[in-house]
Amino acid sequence: MDQIHPRHVADVDPASLYGNDPRRAWPERPWVVANMVESVDGATAVAGRSSDLGGDDDLAVFRALRGVADLILVGAGTVRAEDYGPVRLPEAIVDRRLAQGRPPVPRLAVVSGRLELDPDARIFSGYPIVITAEASDEARRAELETVAEIVVTPGPSVDLGYALGLFRARGVEVVLTEGGPSIIGQLVAAGLLDELCVTIAPVVAGGDSARLVAGVGPFDPPVEMRLERVLVGDGDLFCRYLTVR
Repeated sequence: MDQIHPRHVADVDPASLYGNDPRRAWPERPWVVANMVESVDGATAVAGRSSDLGGDDDLAVFRALRGVADLILVGAGTVRAEDYGPVRLPEAIVDRRLAQGRPPVPRLAVVSGRLELDPDARIFSGYPIVITAEASDEARRAELETVAEIVVTPGPSVDLGYALGLFRARGVEVVLTEGGPSIIGQLVAAGLLDELCVTIAPVVAGGDSARLVAGVGPFDPPVEMRLERVLVGDGDLFCRYLTVR
């Protein structure tokens, strides 16, 4: 994998590169990173799965970004589609985290307003956090409390800003979201996204897959982002953007 912007650097290590990027938590919330893969024509999934778009280099970047996170935030639809399990990281990344005085892997948090989650699903073997709204079904909450920590935000729908504030108070500095597009849409609309890492896969997918940001109206004006870095590997492009504040 080579870096081609802002300057050419041959044979870079994604774990070191992303691990050394500066990220500073805000006083009221963590630094929020989104990582997604899309086809050349903008599809974020093939047959309902984003993992079918990424190759080995995308997996390396995926793991590198998980390595910098204190918490991984993911929507319930993505958990079901991708059959999420507990977080696993390569030994070298785990060792780096331990040397920094951090837990070996980040905690996983699932966003679900309707709590349509199977308590027997793989993800619950790792005792994740489930973020839901005050209006969610209390019986479903009680059922999931046996396999997950439940975080309830006020109001009829999940308030991601409120949840991020709670996590910041716990000492969380970096949150990584792996989508889906509606979660990223909510974060952008609320001004909560700081960094966007996009893998562009060298395929044309067609179909009606959601765009990278979905479920929100057009931004007027559009949210400005600054291109910080581009990597290339096996035909994939790996772009790192920062939100212009």
